[in-house]
Amino acid sequence: MTASSLSFRLAVLFVIIGIAMGIGMAASQNHAIMPAHAHLNLLGWVSLFLFGIYYERRPTLDTSRLALIQVGVWSVGTVLLTVAVAALHLGYAAFELIAAISSLIVLAAMLLFAYFVFRPVTSVAPGPTVRMTPAE
Repeated sequence: MTASSLSFRLAVLFVIIGIAMGIGMAASQNHAIMPAHAHLNLLGWVSLFLFGIYYERRPTLDTSRLALIQVGVWSVGTVLLTVAVAALHLGYAAFELIAAISSLIVLAAMLLFAYFVFRPVTSVAPGPTVRMTPAE
């Protein structure tokens, strides 16, 4: 499996869960976990989908084990952070430490992604350029 396909698949799972959370909040008229809902949608859906696009455009990186690790670490951090933020907003103060640790996990995954983005261009081969030609 490539990093892009894993990113896209996890992004879709996270947005389905995020939508279900939103529907649940609307149905119950209790919006206490809205911050967790927002974290899941932004970290899980938006960020993972953008990672997938980036990886897909760089085939060498897309097939690397380190890129798969980055997606995995990001996803674990996102799940833990979402659960911790939801628990905190439901009044469970004991989840403060889990929120702090999971925030650091997400930061570590973003630093790894930053490494991929900022490393010298010679070590990153972009994907083929798509050229459009008019139909005749």
